[in-house]
Amino acid sequence: MADTSDTRTPAQIEADIRARRTVLAETLDEIGVRVHPKTIVGDAKAKVVANVDHTLGKAYVQVNRVVTDVRAKFVDEEGAPRLERVVPAALLVVGVVGLLALGARRRKS
Repeated sequence: MADTSDTRTPAQIEADIRARRTVLAETLDEIGVRVHPKTIVGDAKAKVVANVDHTLGKAYVQVNRVVTDVRAKFVDEEGAPRLERVVPAALLVVGVVGLLALGARRRKS
């Protein structure tokens, strides 16, 4: 059989009950805040912002890598342009822009 004797005084029991009520009241307040619609919406927004920030960070890294790769193709280690690559690329750009200009001019006529 279990020992059911309690050696605490009634004052100690009342103090324990008051302490437990205080802890329970704090817990209920915290639960109330957590389930409040504004808190739920705020948490959802924070998760979305964190995901967007993470995605933008990954995109930034990717763009930075591409720019570094392109720069490495057109600039040597000392920072001087590689004319053997810059000139053909510039001619290609001028040619494409010229073709686009001619195409736009023909449409207007």
